Amino acid sequence: MTTASIRLEGSLVEKAKIIGKAQSRSAAKQIEHWAKIGRMMEDNPDLSYEFVQQSLIAKAEAEAEELEAYTFG
Repeated sequence: MTTASIRLEGSLVEKAKIIGKAQSRSAAKQIEHWAKIGRMMEDNPDLSYEFVQQSLIAKAEAEAEELEAYTFG
């Protein structure tokens, strides 16, 4: 993974520290998370935030091989 230094508004970084702490993420990881969600929302404006969030959770569960079989009916 390539990293780059960028300048960010101080208030954004401070907010990321607070929210990131609650989510067990560093400020940098929290900002990456926000960017990922923002990119997904811009690419799919018809989807709700909750749908995008649940899709990310489902993807993480699949990658961890923690899926449960769904039974129809």
